[in-house]
Amino acid sequence: MVGKREVRDDIPTACTNGRDEFYGRAFVDSLTDAQLRFVILHECYHKMYKHLTTWHHLWLRCAMTANRAMDYVINIQILDAHKDDGFVDGIDGMCYDTKYRGWATPKVFNDIYQQQQQDNGSGGNESTGDGQQSSSSSQQSSQQPFDEHDWEGAQEMTDEEQKELSKEIDDAIRQGAISAGKMGSGGERTVADLLEPQVDWREVLREYITTHCSGSDYATYNRPNRRRLHTGMYLPSGISEQVDELVVAIDTSGSIGQRELSVFLSEIKSICETVHPKCLRVLYWDTEVCRDEKYEMHELHDMVESTKPEGGGGTDVNCVTSYMAENNISPQASIVLTDGYLYGGWGSWSNPVLWCILDNRSATPNCGSTVHVKSGDMI
Repeated sequence: MVGKREVRDDIPTACTNGRDEFYGRAFVDSLTDAQLRFVILHECYHKMYKHLTTWHHLWLRCAMTANRAMDYVINIQILDAHKDDGFVDGIDGMCYDTKYRGWATPKVFNDIYQQQQQDNGSGGNESTGDGQQSSSSSQQSSQQPFDEHDWEGAQEMTDEEQKELSKEIDDAIRQGAISAGKMGSGGERTVADLLEPQVDWREVLREYITTHCSGSDYATYNRPNRRRLHTGMYLPSGISEQVDELVVAIDTSGSIGQRELSVFLSEIKSICETVHPKCLRVLYWDTEVCRDEKYEMHELHDMVESTKPEGGGGTDVNCVTSYMAENNISPQASIVLTDGYLYGGWGSWSNPVLWCILDNRSATPNCGSTVHVKSGDMI
């Protein structure tokens, strides 16, 4: 329902730019009907998940790893969805590993990337949760995407075109889900997840910082108290020329790219210029706090350009709360940007904390407040 599709002689196999689909004539002729249905679904899944805009930062980091990670995720979803009806059949040599069942693309990316850093002969067969055997490292390395991903073509679209495409895709998914419901199939859970109402993370972030980092030295009607507006009462809000420290703790274990980091810090900077905390402290962490940057208000103007992220190991947020305790850092509030793939729990916080979880709706922190963020929305 979205974009155009063509069969052409100059396409080796299949390709999408996130909007349009292209299929090689010789490739199509070589497939069975079930394989052709699989290939078409494969390209549509790339479009449905908006892969070529959402994961562009992973492609910049390692193009082939990003391509493989996306394919591992959607190939297993397609084959699992049709395992009993014979509607589709996979392609020889494609990226497929039961180990990645239920994994998100950045988690698969990090796993493959780490494997590439190890000795190729160190990977043995690992048992997966369903009793099947995961591919060995050598077997997995021989698996490659059978199609092409036109990242450059996706980036050639303007911001307005990308927003319009995103709306078209959402509308198409919604209509497909309605049709599936009428036919009694109910549709796939992964598709239904894409239709859940999205919360504007910027609004949540602004509300959180304003609530926890605004003092009450004096009151003003220029900015009414939002908590009472719904009752029809127009009351002043408290303002302080200077409030306590705000901590922003950023996960640098590998899945948060420079684009997301820049957008996130730019939003923090803009909000801080309104509420005027005493200082902003940025902590970069993986299994330890790798860098501590402290900014006074007059230093915020070039924070986004001058900040120097450090890290890249595992992901243990306990190091943040331990570091804050050891260094007597007692902020008025904390904000954590992470993909939520943590080990060791969510930490012990002595101050209010907002979790900004990137591309991982399954993450459910047991403390503080949470907003789920799509990297594709960070533009």
